[in-house]
Amino acid sequence: MRLAVAGAATMAVLGPLVWLWQASLLPETYSVMDMGHVDYGGGPRGAMAHAGGGASAHGAHAGAGRDVTRLVADPDRRADVAVTMVARKERFRLPSGRAFEGFTLNGQSPGPVIKATKGQLVQVRLINESVPGGITLHWHGMDVPNAADGVAGVTQDAVGIGKEFTYRFVADQAGTFWYHSHQMSHEQVRGGLLGALVVAPAAQDKATDEAADEAMDVVALVHLYNGVRTVNGREGDVPVQAPPGTRVRVRVINTEYGLMPTWAGGAPYRLAAVDGTEVNGAAPVRDKAVAVAAGGRADIEVTMPEDGSPVRIHLGGPAGVVLGSASYAAPPVPRPAAMLDLLTYGAPAPLAFDPGRPDRRFAYDMGRRPGFLDGVPGLWWTINGHLYPDVPMFHVAEGDVVRMRISNDSGEAHPMHLHGHHAVVLSRDGVPATGSPWWVDSLEVGAGESYEIAFVADNPGVWMDHCHNLPHASEGLTAHLMYEGVTTPFTVGGPAANEPE
Repeated sequence: MRLAVAGAATMAVLGPLVWLWQASLLPETYSVMDMGHVDYGGGPRGAMAHAGGGASAHGAHAGAGRDVTRLVADPDRRADVAVTMVARKERFRLPSGRAFEGFTLNGQSPGPVIKATKGQLVQVRLINESVPGGITLHWHGMDVPNAADGVAGVTQDAVGIGKEFTYRFVADQAGTFWYHSHQMSHEQVRGGLLGALVVAPAAQDKATDEAADEAMDVVALVHLYNGVRTVNGREGDVPVQAPPGTRVRVRVINTEYGLMPTWAGGAPYRLAAVDGTEVNGAAPVRDKAVAVAAGGRADIEVTMPEDGSPVRIHLGGPAGVVLGSASYAAPPVPRPAAMLDLLTYGAPAPLAFDPGRPDRRFAYDMGRRPGFLDGVPGLWWTINGHLYPDVPMFHVAEGDVVRMRISNDSGEAHPMHLHGHHAVVLSRDGVPATGSPWWVDSLEVGAGESYEIAFVADNPGVWMDHCHNLPHASEGLTAHLMYEGVTTPFTVGGPAANEPE
């Protein structure tokens, strides 16, 4: 009897754990369309609802509508900018001579800066020469057609060794962007598969802004190689020749996993753009730092002092870009105690849509709790109280005005990145935005913070919406935005061994 009671007690304890463990196991291959649960955001369910409801409705309706491979740039249009990228796994050296085992594009890391002008069609041919496990390229912040988004298992298969893939998209927004692998991204991005993408204003845009073509451009891509901080692959300061009186735009790109404060020493600055979008009425800033989210970009503009003294743009610490002419002796300036609040910075401007009358309302509430993720016990991230893959699939129809509340009760900050769209920040912790429209594609949501954002669903596809602290994404902080009538033939896992995070 004692043995029977002990056995029953053991089963009472272990039974639910075994069930939870079993339920958490992911299949060897699965479609993101079949994961989690459908969230219509209070909008109409549309044709998808008639396939049986729930996440399985996506798969059941796969024969209808458009699949992502059809969402492309004009196939008959000639490329204005054509680039070939050859990816390798190899040992490479930084300019300092320090060697790393990692990944290169065209023999270097970061990869080549891709430059285009607004309105040009960009074509990038990616060849995998020796990267095991396959690769892709994702165009971070550029709202490309879905087929060019570069997410393994969602918009394409990973490109295996000896294979290639061509990306085509129109650069329809001037600004600062970057590209990186989205196959095993938490390993490949850290290992060096990344680079900058800069889109200059078109001639007609320059004509409306007399000073638009006067500024010097400086790219400042910040990346850590095995803990070594670099700017454009260089350790320490990056000196740049800038004559007195010159206006200089430093395009800061944060490729790391955490928030990066940026500030200027030697002159005031303007925050000219955030995440590729110009700030309206950007005023001079002194004694404040700009917080650049992981994956985010900030264009810092300074006018060089007439006396020829140098200016230092600090990138998360004492090292950074030093602008000068006769001298580069610009001593580091301590980080300002105050941070620039983008909720109030700049001048208001009208939006092209009304976020007060949305067609869909979604909640993206981040938390953390113990459980199993693919059979592994741990303390995992949650979305709306659920562990991956039981997370929401946010459903929209093309043309919808979408409003989303993003809240963070997980105890750690999360830089949230929605693919294929820019969203405008409406409020933080209930306080409305009053400055320039604050458009983002990478938004730092601190512990205990809550944001209201809005966007127009104007780019059909199946889009990731995830934390850009990439290990967090691989630990379950990933959901998707899906347009009605759009399907994907690609699967996570499978013969291509797709592993987007």
